Amino acid sequence: MRINSTVLLTLILLSMMLGAGSVSAFWGFTIGSSALKGVSAPDGRPSSKFPSPKTGYPQDGGVNFLKEEEILKIVKARVQGKAKTTKARKLLDEEDIESNKEAETQKTEQATPEKPQKGFPIAAESEDVTLSVLSSRYSGGDLILKVRMQNKGDDSVRFLYSFLDVTDDRGRTLSASTQGLPSELTANGPAHDGSINIPTPLLDNVKKISLALTDYPAQKLRLEVSNIPVEK
Repeated sequence: MRINSTVLLTLILLSMMLGAGSVSAFWGFTIGSSALKGVSAPDGRPSSKFPSPKTGYPQDGGVNFLKEEEILKIVKARVQGKAKTTKARKLLDEEDIESNKEAETQKTEQATPEKPQKGFPIAAESEDVTLSVLSSRYSGGDLILKVRMQNKGDDSVRFLYSFLDVTDDRGRTLSASTQGLPSELTANGPAHDGSINIPTPLLDNVKKISLALTDYPAQKLRLEVSNIPVEK
């Protein structure tokens, strides 16, 4: 049986075309696979993007979403913290203002000399130690005597102010307290200011008082200031 040459040629061409197509497809697949090595498809599962209803945290390392209650707590804490900081700063500023006012007042008092009060100062001296009563005034339920002490001698002198004698013009002993007076006056030292405070009720119908102070324990000197006017 003789095969027609046209049919044979057609079959040969079809075979060549199929072979070429197969080789091309295989070669394309191989190149595509090589190009896509190391590339993975993204995880499209919705459950991996959102927190679990039970735990509130993502299952696969996604974004951590805070609950509304936690956000409100954080905001409230920050607001309270800022308020406390502002309040503390305000208190510090007020304290600084008060300190500055006190400093300015002290500077003014130091810069402005006190006018001599009528009948003052009244001074006593013994062994180069002086005790001066500069003024008297009533304040806060007390009579306040402003006094100044100075030692111009060559030896230091100590005092114990519990031995301070205060008497009125009738010879009665009055209780008194001291503030700002030194327990020791150094030799050739500066003057020291302080006060002697006497309760006002003890001074009813009293016109003048006297002070007496001696050093301790040597008792070599005696400072006596008499006839200090205390009339209201």
